[in-house]
Amino acid sequence: MKPVVLSCGEPAGIGPEIACAAWKAIGADIPLVWIGDPAHLPAGTDWQPVADLNALPAGKLAVIPRDFGSPRQPGKPDPRHAQPVIDAIAHGVDLVMSGQASAICTAPIHKAALIEGAGFAYPGHTEYLSALAGGVPVVMMLACDVLRVVPATIHIPLSAVPQQLTASLLTDTALITHAALRRDFGIANPKIAVAGLNPHAGEDGQMGNEEIEMIRPVVNALRDKGMAISGPHSADTMFHPAARETYDAALCMYHDQALIPIKTLDFSGGVNVTLGLPFIRTSPDHGTAFDIAGTGQADPASMIAAIRMAADMASKRGAS
Repeated sequence: MKPVVLSCGEPAGIGPEIACAAWKAIGADIPLVWIGDPAHLPAGTDWQPVADLNALPAGKLAVIPRDFGSPRQPGKPDPRHAQPVIDAIAHGVDLVMSGQASAICTAPIHKAALIEGAGFAYPGHTEYLSALAGGVPVVMMLACDVLRVVPATIHIPLSAVPQQLTASLLTDTALITHAALRRDFGIANPKIAVAGLNPHAGEDGQMGNEEIEMIRPVVNALRDKGMAISGPHSADTMFHPAARETYDAALCMYHDQALIPIKTLDFSGGVNVTLGLPFIRTSPDHGTAFDIAGTGQADPASMIAAIRMAADMASKRGAS
């Protein structure tokens, strides 16, 4: 199969460490290529520069070297690294879009450092990847072995959620999720469960009207078109084991409603997946962890899961 490319992420975080640990754990199962400054890799990493992704070295980490101009200081972001970090992401996307790689797995970035050092104009990875793909609408999914969740709204204040939620947004989110479950996860007839916004899904208007006026009509309209979709459900009863058996993905109304259950169920193994892109992108479901960077304590489990999920999605999409 074509390799999965790993962008380096924030050098001062745990990205270089977990990339190296993931490569050692995965071995020859999945071909990997890391994009970044090899001087930032953990001491003793056995790496080799590559120019041809069809000829990767055996027993060594394949690296597309990029000179960041200054050393890595664990826990201390360097604004001079900002543009090289951004360029490494774009380079990885180019490799996937051109068919040289099967997927991109991105290490965590530090948005404040990118803004300070390079005027980064995007709220995060997801929006930047959408721009690189031509501005296509995208959806964020968090996935692990026992749960997939999709927040309809993401990084906005809770007070802004009711204004941001619209029938159009919910419809588009459900359609993108449904298509991705079929194409990238191999589920022929995906089942989607939709959460309500309010406690007890509004309890027939006693605790809010969004379910009656917007969410339920969207669910009914999509069901009438043949989608296996249900809701709105009370969010506090959607995530116990028996409930999770009834759907393939939960469409939630806001960030914490989606992320709290999956991080509770599998904090180390969750994967961030961007749906709707013309290429496959996954990422560990954690941040830069500056507090433990360089200490050898970083857990590579989420990076390993992200790489394996990227390769599996590529196989199902036919990109391998």
